[in-house]
Amino acid sequence: MRRKMANETGEMATCCTRLLATLLAFQGLLRASAYNEDEDTPEEWLLLHVVRGQIGAGNYSYLRLNHEGKIVLHMQSLKGDADLYVSDVTLHPSFDDYELQSVTCGQDVVYIPAHFHRPVGIGIYGHPSHRESEFEMKVFYDRTVVQSPFGGSSYNPEEMEMSQKHWRSTEDDSQDEESVFWTILIGILKLILEILF
Repeated sequence: MRRKMANETGEMATCCTRLLATLLAFQGLLRASAYNEDEDTPEEWLLLHVVRGQIGAGNYSYLRLNHEGKIVLHMQSLKGDADLYVSDVTLHPSFDDYELQSVTCGQDVVYIPAHFHRPVGIGIYGHPSHRESEFEMKVFYDRTVVQSPFGGSSYNPEEMEMSQKHWRSTEDDSQDEESVFWTILIGILKLILEILF
């Protein structure tokens, strides 16, 4: 009887291990598909810089933006959780002192308007929930302009709003997929624990 129970427990543990490995592989695929830069970057955006770095928990790393015009900061937390704070008032923005921010657990996007005074201060904060965070930030120049009837050019608010909605919907979709994955994973783990104990 004990041998039969031991065999069943061993088989169940092997099955659970396989299931967990499959779910972790599925999560990796979700994250890879959620961040496909070629499909999500509008043609009007010109890549200016790519900044990669690491930041310790509770620490800030500061950058200075001198480029004029409308700028889009697109930061991806590759490991941990890095948050983004932007200001045209201080060169050392923080979670207490900023004009713009993005504090998601994955992709952080900030649209810096053309009227912001230069230089613009950019603060990257390593969230304390992780010992170290690794990030990649792409700096784009948004060339979305329309010709005005009086000559010259101006920004088209409708196109900018459409672009922002596109980014928000992409970000929301990836967060929804990740949320569903974690809900399923937690449900399966609870079921396994109930069976084993």
